[in-house]
Amino acid sequence: MRGADFASLTAFAAVVEQGSFVRAAAHLGVTPSALSQTIRQLEERMGVRLLNRTTRSVAPTAVGERLHARLTPAIEELDGAMAEAVATHGRSTGTLRINLPRTAALGLLAERLGRFHRGNPDVILDLVVQDSLADIVAGRFDAGIRIGERLDQDMVAVRLTSDLEMYAVASPDYLARRGVPRTPADLHEHACLNWRWPTDGSLYRWEFEHDGAEFEVGVRGPLIVTDSAVLLEAAAQGVGVAYVYDERIPDWLAQGRLVRVLEAYSPTFPGLHLYYPSRRQMRPALRNFIDCLLDRDLDAAGPPQSQAATGSRASISS
Repeated sequence: MRGADFASLTAFAAVVEQGSFVRAAAHLGVTPSALSQTIRQLEERMGVRLLNRTTRSVAPTAVGERLHARLTPAIEELDGAMAEAVATHGRSTGTLRINLPRTAALGLLAERLGRFHRGNPDVILDLVVQDSLADIVAGRFDAGIRIGERLDQDMVAVRLTSDLEMYAVASPDYLARRGVPRTPADLHEHACLNWRWPTDGSLYRWEFEHDGAEFEVGVRGPLIVTDSAVLLEAAAQGVGVAYVYDERIPDWLAQGRLVRVLEAYSPTFPGLHLYYPSRRQMRPALRNFIDCLLDRDLDAAGPPQSQAATGSRASISS
């Protein structure tokens, strides 16, 4: 296989994974027109159409899907071999692709970006922030981060935080006007702020727990969003009751901007976990990334302690 063919196949894989010539071009550091020309030349050499293009989308043909399925493990193996070769000289390099929700990006990773870069100056950190669940294998991510997610059994999970707790909160002004809900059943008489699942568009049913029993409540109110941070802002402004996890809540409770309700019914769920396919050898850059998130020295602490992926209650921040 010629070098040009390898570059073209890598470009083809990027277009499939990104679902867009524009996004793939940005990922590869080329122009969309140059990338389009590369794919067109590849299709001409192979004599088959690999991508179906419209003005709004791009998707692989049946032949393209089969080719991509065969290419993915080969490209991963080559990337891993190159990273391992470089690592023998005592440094990490290459691109590290991580898929994570906004909660993890802002609450866990953002304050550690500088430290990770200083310790790994040759690593390009490619972060895709999205709250919907992603197939990290198909998307060629090195790892993903999620809260309380049900992970496939072939994933290795590394716990990053302690268990997290859901908070039902409202502003003092709202509670003075509408009263305090004493049980989840009282929520039917309140303005509740809804969160919509980005995966299927359905509304999140509030999950509660009491005396060992778990149950859900469907609520209604004046606001539906797909960003939990907006729910919290609306609750602080007196719009209604929000049910959410957010790292700012303890501070806002202490400041009196919010008041917690239904605490006895609010469950805890597994905290943030980083996960990656068990069949994939951990790259040095990923090991250093985990070490940075756990605030420990890799050389002193050794490899990260991992656990087999287990099912857990899905939270609204997953």
